[in-house]
Amino acid sequence: MHALKKNRPLRRIVLASAATLSGMVMLLSLKPHASPQAALALPAPSGSASASSGTGGTGTGTGTRTVTGDTIQTRWGPVQVRITIKDRRLTDVTAVAYPTDNPRDQEINSFALPRLRTEALTAQSANIDTVSGATYTSDGYRQSLQSALDSAAG
Repeated sequence: MHALKKNRPLRRIVLASAATLSGMVMLLSLKPHASPQAALALPAPSGSASASSGTGGTGTGTGTRTVTGDTIQTRWGPVQVRITIKDRRLTDVTAVAYPTDNPRDQEINSFALPRLRTEALTAQSANIDTVSGATYTSDGYRQSLQSALDSAAG
């Protein structure tokens, strides 16, 4: 006996509804992905970007140096951080670039970036924990932070 027989309209309705619901869930779980060229053209979300790209920095003569890490391409967009080091101590970490393409990206990063910053300042290194729900951003943040620390040390 076939599941969609004409004499069982309720079964047909239930199966059609389940298939429609499954299709809608799959469609809503898809996230649009920007092309790499469009992602690189995004303006820096938190102020103006530094001209240095991980190899330079600015010093004031008092042991303060600002270095911008490499831009790390993640699944959802670029992540880049800028650090300030004063007297061989990490005093500030700022996310220069991070995914902001849609409200979900903005929600995730408004939650994750302050935690990543606090962890980096506490650890004084790139050895920081991943923020749950922001795995790709956390990985990109950690890699960019390490490149900035490496540039500042060398």
